[in-house]
Amino acid sequence: MSATGYGEAAFLGLLQGLTEFLPVSSSAHLRIVGPMLPSGGDPGAAFTAITQIGTELAVLIYFRRDLAAIAASWLRSLLSLGRQTDAEARMGWLILIGTLPIAILGLLFKDAIETTLRNLYITAAMLIVFALILWAADRWGSQKRTLKELGWGQGLMFGFAQALALIPGVSRSGGTITAGLIMGFTREAAARYSFLLAVPAVLASGFYQLLRSADVGSPVGPGQTALATLVAFVVGYGVIVGFMKFVTTRSYLPFVVYRIVLGVVVLALLQLGVLSAT
Repeated sequence: MSATGYGEAAFLGLLQGLTEFLPVSSSAHLRIVGPMLPSGGDPGAAFTAITQIGTELAVLIYFRRDLAAIAASWLRSLLSLGRQTDAEARMGWLILIGTLPIAILGLLFKDAIETTLRNLYITAAMLIVFALILWAADRWGSQKRTLKELGWGQGLMFGFAQALALIPGVSRSGGTITAGLIMGFTREAAARYSFLLAVPAVLASGFYQLLRSADVGSPVGPGQTALATLVAFVVGYGVIVGFMKFVTTRSYLPFVVYRIVLGVVVLALLQLGVLSAT
């Protein structure tokens, strides 16, 4: 892979910002599009994780009031040894518990995540399979529960669903939203919790890869990565605003169709030799 230029980096940041919060898998898009750019090759798991810092900063700003209330209440609960626990503090504990699966599995399968699981045949299969699961969940889920009804077991289920996004093609938001719909939560509640749950995991992963890339290097230079992260932040914020309005009135069917079409196209390009699986 030759050096990635600033124009390509900006484009990848744009792609990251557009797809991070939609249930279509941003990591899959970066994995698919990267080899088609002039520089060629997979931009890598490190680049994906670092640019996600930008999109998570957009989450921090958009949900700043929710996150500030949750953090303050959680800290009071911690200092009181759990004697003073309200709804916001409980949400803080649920987010931490829900982060455990992706943290543990991410460390256990780190090598596979950065190599084997980035195979494009796996990516295409995940795009299609999880599109069908999302469609079924959206079609038959009761969509009656709000986040006030979120229990500890359900919080952990959200966490395991988020951990599936370690495989490109699953989608972090897609996995957690699908789990929420299966458990009977409304579209808006599932999407909101998906955003909140992602904050600690994505920021931790991004900053870990940022520090690691300083030691072992990255296929994309630091300046280009910084530009991509900035673009992802700006675009990501706009996507959050639009997506939260969308899910209150529309089904996820457009995303289901898009995922299936993209998965089929990737499989066709692999068979034609336009794309390499590894």
